[in-house]
Amino acid sequence: MFSDPLFILVVIAVSITALILFTGIGGFARGGAFNKKHGNRLMRWRIYAQAVSIALILFYVYMRKSG
Repeated sequence: MFSDPLFILVVIAVSITALILFTGIGGFARGGAFNKKHGNRLMRWRIYAQAVSIALILFYVYMRKSG
């Protein structure tokens, strides 16, 4: 499983999504200038990264079932 490049790509995409999510949550928790400047942008990036992650997961599952 770990030798499959598509699986590694899925893990990287999910990790990036989680990193963006936790950075955004940390910014919201602190508040202040960072949250005002980057809060909405981080959550927008999270949505994009999450969409890419879901697409890669679905593609991975499709490829594993078809062959």
